[in-house]
Amino acid sequence: MIFAGVDWAEAHHDVHVADENGKRLGGGQLPEGIAGIAAFHELAARHAADPGEVVIGIETDRGLFAGALIAAGYQVYAVNPLSVSRYRDRHGVSGAKSDPGDAKVLADLVRTDRHNHRPAGGDSDLAQAVRALARAHQSMIWSRRQHASRLRSTLREYSPAALAAFDDLTSGEATAILRAAPEPALGAALSRAQITAALRRAGRSRRLGERGAAIQAALRAAQPQPPAVIAAAMGASARALAAVIAEMNTQIAALEKELAAGFEAHPDAEVVRSLPGLGTILGARVLGESGDAPDRYPTAKSRRNSAGTSPITRASGTRRVVLARHARNKRLADAIYLWAFASLTASPGARAFYDHRRAAGDTHHQALRTLGNRLVGILHGCLATHTTYDETRAWAHRTANPQAA
Repeated sequence: MIFAGVDWAEAHHDVHVADENGKRLGGGQLPEGIAGIAAFHELAARHAADPGEVVIGIETDRGLFAGALIAAGYQVYAVNPLSVSRYRDRHGVSGAKSDPGDAKVLADLVRTDRHNHRPAGGDSDLAQAVRALARAHQSMIWSRRQHASRLRSTLREYSPAALAAFDDLTSGEATAILRAAPEPALGAALSRAQITAALRRAGRSRRLGERGAAIQAALRAAQPQPPAVIAAAMGASARALAAVIAEMNTQIAALEKELAAGFEAHPDAEVVRSLPGLGTILGARVLGESGDAPDRYPTAKSRRNSAGTSPITRASGTRRVVLARHARNKRLADAIYLWAFASLTASPGARAFYDHRRAAGDTHHQALRTLGNRLVGILHGCLATHTTYDETRAWAHRTANPQAA
């Protein structure tokens, strides 16, 4: 067996190769791309006859370089950078750090402590595609939220009437009217027919007259008027932000179609979507972030730990504290939190579990985190047996024993 540490970077990768006793066998700096992958294969082949005899420590399992190592059949361990930092401190307290030094740390880590880490699972190409689309979709939504906050701050400075007219600044009707009349005077001058036409262009088809009248009344409400030159400048800023949000809405809708198509094509989609609260988008996020490597989660607990839903215990002497995990996949944690909230109206068992946790003293967020942890365990059982969700089977133990966790 040989052990390699790869300190991954954007342009190049530092590599350290050692034998079972920790003696350095080779290494150096490899370029990104095919040349670097070929160089690593050549370096490994000098000391190992089979790829399975090569154990690699790297801080990521994403990207083409890491994917090529996994596909080649090497034993790849994706180690959390925080774990690498703590391991580095075991061998020196000076605080010194370098890329070649980190490569050596990774090689020593998988040489002596790989039993405490999980091998990087080889997700299917379809699962990786779903993850890429789900992340792009979620990132676009987060970015749209940031732009909406900027638009809200801009309107607050010169046109509070526009804020009163629209509860959701990311909606099509808000962006359509703000692009047409971004200044207070222009907004107040809009006729009912112009507003109705803008609403129709934005995709609204019901109660157009009622909604148009409400918007017109809000835009014509009395408000402090800024100087014309300032109103024009702020209006140009608001129009630009509204245009960006409108384009984001278009791209988010396009990504949703791509994401839905990719998710529906996955063999686990039916099982995932059968769970209460998991629709196409949330289901795709959960599936993409969890992955579909068959041996990645041997138990429900390992899936919960990976998802970051299981709590951690800190105990010392007579002191014992149970806390939520903060080091976790934030995208997956966000999806599970929304999933738990949506399940309250879709599953009587989930609602009863939540109510029991609230009665026991949990806050709303604590109860949802605990419910999410329970739902992840149910998902694991469904995926392990490839069976769809059954409400009675999932919560029967709580019916028999209401105090069960």
